[in-house]
Amino acid sequence: MHSIFSKDLHLKIADLLSPVYSKDERETLAFHLLENIFGSSRTDLLLNSAINISEEKNDSLNLIIDRLLRNEPIQHIFGEADFYGRKFKVNEHVLVPRQETEELIQLIVKKNTLTTPKILDIGTGSGCIACSLALEIRNSEVHALDISDLALDTASQNSNALEANVTFLKCNILNEEIPESAFDIIVSNPPYVLDSEKKQMHQNVTDFDPHLALFVSDEDPLIFYRVVAEKSKKALNTNGKLYFEINEKFGSEVKTMLHDFGYSDVYIYKDLNGKDRFVSGICS
Repeated sequence: MHSIFSKDLHLKIADLLSPVYSKDERETLAFHLLENIFGSSRTDLLLNSAINISEEKNDSLNLIIDRLLRNEPIQHIFGEADFYGRKFKVNEHVLVPRQETEELIQLIVKKNTLTTPKILDIGTGSGCIACSLALEIRNSEVHALDISDLALDTASQNSNALEANVTFLKCNILNEEIPESAFDIIVSNPPYVLDSEKKQMHQNVTDFDPHLALFVSDEDPLIFYRVVAEKSKKALNTNGKLYFEINEKFGSEVKTMLHDFGYSDVYIYKDLNGKDRFVSGICS
């Protein structure tokens, strides 16, 4: 057992991560390790409190640093990710929830005017969208679909842990109809990263996130949007709303497609980085 000041340990961890991560990334990761391994808070770091390091915790620290240097996401290492102020279980079967998707939750909650809306999340993955909407819109009836049994199992575990009332169903949206109807809100964050964009992405995404939930062919990048938009026309109530998270490159194309399917009041919303990220339309 030995002691070290928290700022010194933070600096040491960040330095060890420098071959792979940027300055901001390694400083953030270093704090996560202090928090998760040693129970240190940001206040402890500011006060430069002493940290007692046992041989067991030192071994854990070195093991996790090795995994991070192999580009494994820290969310996979600890088995959880923060999303909309809650902890969600994540693994190799689901996408790690992105910060941009939190903005989608904010948008839907802000725009909702119904006290008991019936909501569907298509391609639920970890269940982060479905569970968050169920908890933020308290009297909602939430359903969620996914093609993957393993993803649905993860989503169900998150639903149970968070006490979010969500009904999960297996469905291949490309080949099957939506198994329910009379929805007030349908939301989907489908695969939208082009195969050709793989080489631009960080290894902790391409090597660890499920490609089934992430990538789409360059030849037909809007396949999921087209199918979901078409099938949602039958599943939405009149004046029901459809929401998509999108690839920033295809905002105008998705907007035009929704117009072509007869949706009204179609809008493109930018994320906090100023990129086209969400599109909504009303079923008329």
